[in-house]
Amino acid sequence: MNPLNHVAIIMDGNGRWGLANKNSRNLGHKEGLRSVEKIIQSSISENIKYLTLYVFSVDNWKRPKNEIEYLFSLLEFFLKKKISYINSKNIKLCFFGDKKFPTKLSKLIKYCEKKTMFNDKLQVNLALNYGSKEEIVQTIKSLNKKKIKISKDNISSHLFTKNMPDPDILIRTGNTKRLSNFLLWQLSYTEIFFVKKLWPDFSKNDYLNIIKSFKKIKRNFGSI
Repeated sequence: MNPLNHVAIIMDGNGRWGLANKNSRNLGHKEGLRSVEKIIQSSISENIKYLTLYVFSVDNWKRPKNEIEYLFSLLEFFLKKKISYINSKNIKLCFFGDKKFPTKLSKLIKYCEKKTMFNDKLQVNLALNYGSKEEIVQTIKSLNKKKIKISKDNISSHLFTKNMPDPDILIRTGNTKRLSNFLLWQLSYTEIFFVKKLWPDFSKNDYLNIIKSFKKIKRNFGSI
């Protein structure tokens, strides 16, 4: 049975769900938070140590301004409302990506990271204003600046995910089969599960079924 330490998720389909069910993309994003809470709880129950969620990509700035503003306000609301609960559950919050956000949100992010930094039940990574190609370029520039040899190990040890194992599973909802500039280096040997359901419809049972399937997979990593 395969050990499972790290799950990564591309939470796709909030906007489409919102338009279909509420006639509002923004309300779809709000509904998607319910799925986030369910998956965090299930990850704890399954003794998963790392959960990485693709919250906002560097390409999402192309979206309408009002939707971007709503997404950030929703994140701010979620963190303010849930940080005490998250801390009480021994969950560590980490944010990675280009953290150039409004001052109020930046301060809240730093506060959440500091408040939960010693928690060790589950580490939830929120990829925010993140792009994998940008991460790799930034990493190589950092290595060059420090005059560190470019190698696979040195690149891995300087990525945003440097202190954690690579994802064992990638889940993408929304019936779209692509990686969308997410953890391209780290996903080299990850088992990928594409799901037809939109993110707000993704359930605890869907998650647990994927975990069961993963544990039965024969993982060769290039061998026989």
